[in-house]
Amino acid sequence: MNHLNCLPQDGIFWGQHILQAAVARLGEHGIHRPMVFTVEPLTKLYEDCVRPNLKQAVGSFMALPPHVPDVAVQAGLEACLHARAQSIVALGGGSVLDAAKAVSHLHHEKTGRYLTIAALPTTLSGSEFSHYFGITETDGSEKFKRSYAVRETVPKVVVIDPVLVFDTPRALLLSSAIKGMDHAVEGMRKVTKEHPHAIMAASGLERFLTVLQKWPQAMPTREAMDKGLVTPDDLLQLQLAAWQCYFSPASVIYGLSHRIGHILGGTFGLPHSATSCITLAPVIRACADFYGDKLEIFGAPSALAAHADAAAQLAGRIEAVVTSLGLPNRIGAFDLDKAKLPEVAKLLKKNYPNEVADLGNNASIKLDALLDSVW
Repeated sequence: MNHLNCLPQDGIFWGQHILQAAVARLGEHGIHRPMVFTVEPLTKLYEDCVRPNLKQAVGSFMALPPHVPDVAVQAGLEACLHARAQSIVALGGGSVLDAAKAVSHLHHEKTGRYLTIAALPTTLSGSEFSHYFGITETDGSEKFKRSYAVRETVPKVVVIDPVLVFDTPRALLLSSAIKGMDHAVEGMRKVTKEHPHAIMAASGLERFLTVLQKWPQAMPTREAMDKGLVTPDDLLQLQLAAWQCYFSPASVIYGLSHRIGHILGGTFGLPHSATSCITLAPVIRACADFYGDKLEIFGAPSALAAHADAAAQLAGRIEAVVTSLGLPNRIGAFDLDKAKLPEVAKLLKKNYPNEVADLGNNASIKLDALLDSVW
């Protein structure tokens, strides 16, 4: 039977110029004695818009590197325990939000109580709407980003305001939008075209593309806004697109593009969002038979179109946007030796056999060829 799994989120607030007022009211949603998780580049945003309006705050924690290493999670947990924090305000992108969820989870293991999270997202991947998080384990022979799904860690309240993304570095902001599209597409793995995920994701992906197709090249967001090429409403539309693409995370299971990203990011250090720029379009083509006619919801010209045509069209649109935005679309754009590809493949086959199987017959050989093609 069809089934929608819902997460325990109390409120999502969006609009222009709402951040400060929304932060001041976080206590109404159980955000008491909060520790702020953020990163150094967001200090000005924190000092100007968050700190003056946040009640009962017990401090801030900024030692949060990308890919959520376990040592940083442990340090964040100790900071919360020492300050007797009862909640976390996560100001940042996916790594900050993952760290907050991870600390909340470990806090429950240690004390029997989760730390309630409020999310102030500065990127477009949509992590603020999910209960998924990853922790990169660093104590083995090689790093490995292990995935978790703990519904109690989903942020209780989310605040969306364009001011949150005004100064997000261009490459990070735009690549995180591609990660958001990845959630839309790979969310189709286990649901039907009638599922709420499919309906919302199709709208979200189209909203993303509408804004990104007109985005100016090689220009910071602030400069683009000063020149009238980008408006605050454009940014709000991107933020809403991220929400639509990740609207039903408890009902979906993501696929090979995500898993390749976990290995490239967690083990080999590639920027997390950039991995979707590299993998999403090629994986859509490679897994077209697995998805069948499901991808038609993302804009195939006719319900009668062959599913391969729907996959090709969707992959082409995403690929064109990645290219027009000047985002990296090859592993070779980063400092990863091609000789490491067999190791990437080995980790995928060992840890994510179901996602690799989406490639169909001779999946192992197809995976090797796929990785070679995107290097």
